[in-house]
Amino acid sequence: MDGTLRVFPLSSHPEMADKISNLLGIECGRIKRSKFSCGELYTRILENIRGREVYLVQTATADVNNDVLELLIAVDSCKRASASSINVIVPHFPYSRQDKKSDSREPITGRLIANLLEAAGIDRIITMDLHADQIQGFFNVPVDHLNSLVLFVKYFRGVIGKAKNYTVVSPDTGRAKTCKKLADKLGVDLAILHKARPQHNVSEILHVIGEVKGKKCILFDDIIDTAGSIQNAYNVLVNQGAQEVSVAATHAVFSGPAVGRLNACAFKEVVVTNTIPLPAEKKINNLSIIDTAPIFAETVKRNYEHASISELYDI
Repeated sequence: MDGTLRVFPLSSHPEMADKISNLLGIECGRIKRSKFSCGELYTRILENIRGREVYLVQTATADVNNDVLELLIAVDSCKRASASSINVIVPHFPYSRQDKKSDSREPITGRLIANLLEAAGIDRIITMDLHADQIQGFFNVPVDHLNSLVLFVKYFRGVIGKAKNYTVVSPDTGRAKTCKKLADKLGVDLAILHKARPQHNVSEILHVIGEVKGKKCILFDDIIDTAGSIQNAYNVLVNQGAQEVSVAATHAVFSGPAVGRLNACAFKEVVVTNTIPLPAEKKINNLSIIDTAPIFAETVKRNYEHASISELYDI
């Protein structure tokens, strides 16, 4: 990489920006981030980026509204500094679960965030495991939608080895297609939980489709938020005779009662990625964290070199 490519960290995940920069063999860009006493945010790029390809790294954390606004302001800073292209790396896309109208007079906030980013001036977004694939269509700029499946396949191949008494469990029918891919890659069985949601952050498991008795189960989801669904799934699987239960998910939101709920379950392992940084108080029992920085860095490198990104998923 030469000096025409710069990666800048924003406040939500500076460690990710540092890792990506190191993997690309460049220094992390210098940026000033601050907040006025009235609460307004401020960013300023502290180096010349005129005619350069810029990547801003910002994820969605518990302070999601601050994260979104800071990203928009940083994009505006880069646009006014005459960057040749402004690319945003958003490992966990904000408001991704508000991707459609499920009831009358509801917003589609995921689309609103896409509109705001485009209006601010982005040229590309790189993200991972959108809650709904159709969010890619909310953008009129290129979207590199990375899939963590390759990372979990590699991880669990090392765990499972040649054992065949494992079952991948989909927490609901909407996740079944992705869980089937994981099960096929691992050469194990698939089970599906039939789940209903009477209201936000509340779920009920109605049926178990498939055999889990005597099996080592791997629950596989994209997001763990309050962990209510995961706790319910664990209890159902144990009651159905599962030998042990592990849970894997891309985005470790871990909000509200999540830590207590996860620790209350005797999970063999909880496997997540670092798309969201986890503070010490959210480091739960039996936790393993998969690093996603290499796949983000490789995506940046391939964009820079105009190379194929789909080849990253050959497993």
